[in-house]
Amino acid sequence: MIRLGIVDCDTSHVVQFTKRLHHLDIPEDQWVDGARVVLAYRGTSRVTPEETIDNYTAQLVAMGVELVARLEEMLGRVDGVLIESQEGGVHLERARPFLEAGIPCYIDKPFACSTADAKAIAALAAQKGVPVFSASSLRYALEIQALQQEDLGPVIGADAYSPASLHPCNPGLFHYGIHGVETLYALMGRGCQEVTCVFSEGAEVTTGRWQDGRIGTMRGTRAGSHSYGFVAWCEKGVRPVTIDASYIYRELLKRIVQMFETGQAPLEIAETIEIVAFQEAALRSAQQGGVPVKLAL
Repeated sequence: MIRLGIVDCDTSHVVQFTKRLHHLDIPEDQWVDGARVVLAYRGTSRVTPEETIDNYTAQLVAMGVELVARLEEMLGRVDGVLIESQEGGVHLERARPFLEAGIPCYIDKPFACSTADAKAIAALAAQKGVPVFSASSLRYALEIQALQQEDLGPVIGADAYSPASLHPCNPGLFHYGIHGVETLYALMGRGCQEVTCVFSEGAEVTTGRWQDGRIGTMRGTRAGSHSYGFVAWCEKGVRPVTIDASYIYRELLKRIVQMFETGQAPLEIAETIEIVAFQEAALRSAQQGGVPVKLAL
């Protein structure tokens, strides 16, 4: 059984992941085997109110998780770490002691809020020879998996959409728009070279140009009704799809546990770095009135 530690408890993911791994207060079809959360570091947050963090940590304790006062107390007592801070800018600092100790890390979204930080995390993991993985749970939605298994040929282009609420600690698409960006990349893959972003208070639309000529867009919504989904233009058909989020945590957790078991990340870190560069370029484009901005890769 893989022993996991949670770093920072300012997201509901810490509760939802632990329920599925511990098979507690969740239907059996949501269970994920192979790992347990044994330790958690409460942490502090500039995103989530203190009383909310207290609620999450209390739920973890009720599920048998021990709280530690310092990150270093986890060393030697866990086989893997889940970095769960909502603020992407602290992830390099949070992951560093574990990567330096040779402990694999899953880093929740956003992986980082700058391409420089993303590259630094990847470089440290490579130097220590340990896997690191980050993804939105939307990447592994059942509808995306179904499309990937259909005989539709290559994806020629895609439009993805998700809510994209804003927070100054995770500017632009870094905060919640990451879900739509990950959906777009799950369909299109790597290779975006340049983006333009049209921004308003109620929504933003980012258009990416891939090096092979394909075009993909991500619409982030902040007004009116919200949903997750995409339209995929494939060689042999067009698929408009609304995503049902019921099983996205289960599907992501399967990949997380698999990484800790095998030592192999389910997603190339180069794609994760490109996703950060995409978000960073979209933010710069929006700040400059929608001018094209190349990805800093």
